Amino acid sequence: MSETGTRPTTALPSKGLLQYVVTGLSVGLLGLVLFVAAVVIVIPRAAGATPVTVLTSSMEPTLPPGTLVVVKPKAVHDIHVGDVMTYQIRSGDPAVISHRVIAITTSTTNGMTFTTKGDNNAEADPPVVPAQVRGVVWYSVPLIGYVNSALDQSQRSWVLPAVGVLLILYAAWMFLRGTASSVRRRSPRAADGEEPSTL
Repeated sequence: MSETGTRPTTALPSKGLLQYVVTGLSVGLLGLVLFVAAVVIVIPRAAGATPVTVLTSSMEPTLPPGTLVVVKPKAVHDIHVGDVMTYQIRSGDPAVISHRVIAITTSTTNGMTFTTKGDNNAEADPPVVPAQVRGVVWYSVPLIGYVNSALDQSQRSWVLPAVGVLLILYAAWMFLRGTASSVRRRSPRAADGEEPSTL
């Protein structure tokens, strides 16, 4: 009867552990870039919406500074009290603000007007007419607005996808490198031709 031997277990080499950590971080960063690209570019473009960054504290705590809000066009007659509406500060001026609708009035003299107010403001804004309305806030993502603000319109269309592609290539390279190292570590054992002992 031959005695079966057991191989001592060896700790994972520090180099291998570092490689796994780096690969994990790369995959996590890739996921983050893809998420940002989706909420800033892909989803808004598919829905005909516009990403806007909150710059002031007027809508805290609901929409603190740095929040990305995606504004979707909506017919003025479908806007209700409680909606967070994005509108031009002055009609025809591209600068916009996103505040909550607190009242809607219709009169034969002035037509339809909206009264809005920031959640964190003490006083209401001047009346808003339909020509100023750009839409309502569809969804929001905290902090991502800083990324949106850092990129202008031309950069937004290629920077994030380019970074995503680079991260995909890097993650694939790390995976292939790790697989090759694993194969190299196993090949000497296979070359020994060791057979498991039998009783």
